[in-house]
Amino acid sequence: MIAWMYRTPRWVVTVVCAIAAVLLLVGAVAHVTDLLRHGLQVYDWAPRWLNLYWSSLALLDPLATALLISGKRRGADLACAIMTTDLAANAYAAYGIQHSSLAAEPGLQRLLAFAVLVLGTAPFVRRHLTNEALALRTSAGEGKEGGGGGGAQNK
Repeated sequence: MIAWMYRTPRWVVTVVCAIAAVLLLVGAVAHVTDLLRHGLQVYDWAPRWLNLYWSSLALLDPLATALLISGKRRGADLACAIMTTDLAANAYAAYGIQHSSLAAEPGLQRLLAFAVLVLGTAPFVRRHLTNEALALRTSAGEGKEGGGGGGAQNK
């Protein structure tokens, strides 16, 4: 990795995570609203699997938000996965099903901008977030080593 990536100020990471969290929540609200109004088949023109994917974002978006807000790397990873798959699904819907273009789809334009933000900042943000599995292993390992070392010194 490039050295300057490691010097990303903490405040920049906080701002990026906050923006991503808010926008993920906006998406979650939209997906929940669609589910409540139309059920699982929100868009009649779209295949069932695509509707199910978009409906699943009603759960995945808030999960990514919660993980980001709590400072977990999994939140950034999930946000990247969501943005990649959501952008692919929406591009398929626009180009493959509706035979539209990026210029004619303002929703796809906004999604693309959000995906660029999330995917473009992920390498800078990720290193400042915690990896809970690593943190648990490290603290457990330190506790065992610290206790064993202290006991040997006391004898």
